[in-house]
Amino acid sequence: MTDLGKPHTAISRRSLMGWLGAGVSTLVLGGCGVDPAEAKSFPVRLSEAEWRKKLTRAEFAVLRNKGTERPYSSPLDKENRRGTFVCAGCGNRLYSSKTKFDSGTGWPSFYAPIDKGAVGTSRDFKLGYPRTEVHCADCGGHLGHIFNDGPRPTGKRHCINGIAMDFRPG
Repeated sequence: MTDLGKPHTAISRRSLMGWLGAGVSTLVLGGCGVDPAEAKSFPVRLSEAEWRKKLTRAEFAVLRNKGTERPYSSPLDKENRRGTFVCAGCGNRLYSSKTKFDSGTGWPSFYAPIDKGAVGTSRDFKLGYPRTEVHCADCGGHLGHIFNDGPRPTGKRHCINGIAMDFRPG
């Protein structure tokens, strides 16, 4: 009994380490595996070899391996002409220049996709906390992430890797 009349529960070092290990394992394993974007069947499906043949090394790293390009490295960040931004993997229309804005982050940013069916989202725990990943709705290619610090009317910032897109003026 403790001084306050309540029973004292002793936790052994082995039990504590076991509980900590189980907690860490749950976090790590929870972030692994197939996410909803990978599990979904997309209209445009190619084998890894076909994607490697179709895309540049940098495009493949971002679109298929969920990489991130260096900030300020894409010419699309400063692209201000009227037109449409399409998926570099499959040509799906993603964003209109009408919704593009300069976020100052070094990546092309948009407050909304071109239409509701253009992109999809999934949860990303790659950095240890939840983020909203955005991917092409047609091929599942990783585009970037969506944040809640964008301008009106949506308040969203679609922070997109320029290498994941091509620009079509018009």
